[in-house]
Amino acid sequence: MKRKLVAAIGIAGMIFSVAACGGKDDDKAAADGNKGKGQTLTVWVMDGSAPDQWQKDVAAAFEKKTQAKVKFEVQQWNGIQQKLTTALSEENPPDVFEIGNTQTPAYAKTGGLAELADLKSSIGADWTAALNNSSVFDNKQYAAPWYFANRVVIYNKKIWADAGIDELPKTRDEFYADLKQIGSKTKNEPIYLPGQNWYHFVGLTIGEGAELVKKDGDKYVSNLADPKVAAAMETYKKFQALSKAPKDKDEATPQQGEVFGKGNVGAIIGMGWEAGTAIKANPAIEKQIGYFTIPGATAGKPEGVFLGGSNLAVAAGSKKQELAKEFLKIALSDQYEGELAKINGVIPNKESLQSNLAGNAAAEAAAPAAAGGGTTPLIPEWAAVENAPNPVKTFMTAVLNGKSPAEAAKQVEGDFNKRLAQQQ
Repeated sequence: MKRKLVAAIGIAGMIFSVAACGGKDDDKAAADGNKGKGQTLTVWVMDGSAPDQWQKDVAAAFEKKTQAKVKFEVQQWNGIQQKLTTALSEENPPDVFEIGNTQTPAYAKTGGLAELADLKSSIGADWTAALNNSSVFDNKQYAAPWYFANRVVIYNKKIWADAGIDELPKTRDEFYADLKQIGSKTKNEPIYLPGQNWYHFVGLTIGEGAELVKKDGDKYVSNLADPKVAAAMETYKKFQALSKAPKDKDEATPQQGEVFGKGNVGAIIGMGWEAGTAIKANPAIEKQIGYFTIPGATAGKPEGVFLGGSNLAVAAGSKKQELAKEFLKIALSDQYEGELAKINGVIPNKESLQSNLAGNAAAEAAAPAAAGGGTTPLIPEWAAVENAPNPVKTFMTAVLNGKSPAEAAKQVEGDFNKRLAQQQ
């Protein structure tokens, strides 16, 4: 069967179009017994995603159940979109592969992914809904949620103590008041929040129940003019006013972990691993670092967060569909999903497995926000929006420099819509 695979996803914003043949093997491997004997399942995982011990344990369990072997092939993120698109168009694609959660819709739309409705029914009844959303396209299950991460508040315990703060904030207003207190009672910068930390802004829009795009007839257009988006931006602006960070740079320019590592910043909002960047810059700061969940508008409900992460998918052209699904049943089982969460400190696909994060302070702080988190719009058309210069970042800087959210939305609307209209 002919099919066209187009990836208009992600960092490079490149579009690839290839035709290929694929089909299911007539002699499907059974889910158990020895009918998988002599077969090898190829699984692509990204660098850093699958610890060696996890790979060994899952491979052993898979072989014991199916008599088939699994061959893990570790891939690099750089260039993976083109490599995966090409591989999925060939006669022997990887049977199972890791895919970025926000990349999944584009591959599903272009026919590269097998449907997994039966897998969802058998093992996914209690997958956290917010984590599974990116695996669903056009109301069909095309992947399975694997692991996730989101931002937390990374704070300097000494600075907070010096400001007389002895209890962590439970609400957004308390968080703001604490930062103001740091500014008034110490000589430290309360928070380092650059003007274009746009994934945190996306989290704020999620917390407001806002969407960054809307449907206009049969096409998507900018929704930055929505009052809910404006409310999220006003929250961002309020906190950013407490920072000396540039309004036209993101958290990587410079690396905010390195700024925090200097020891004169009360807090940053970032991924847990950014504390490692701070420690590398200044090892002495390690004992002062703490973490807490980003507080939301009301106590007990964390702030909205962007959920970055990966799904696992089966190639539509794989000749080992049943074996591939059997692999997913094992890899995503409570035992091995829990093991991955424990080793890598990532958010697992079920809330019931978050106990595996015990002892990992950053992960424990991140976990409570996962159920209420979300992503950028899960549409293939979104990909081009993120290419530099990202109009969402331009919108943010414009507001921080004095424009109203409505004015800033109008300023970027033309570019935003042009990107959404690019041929997929």
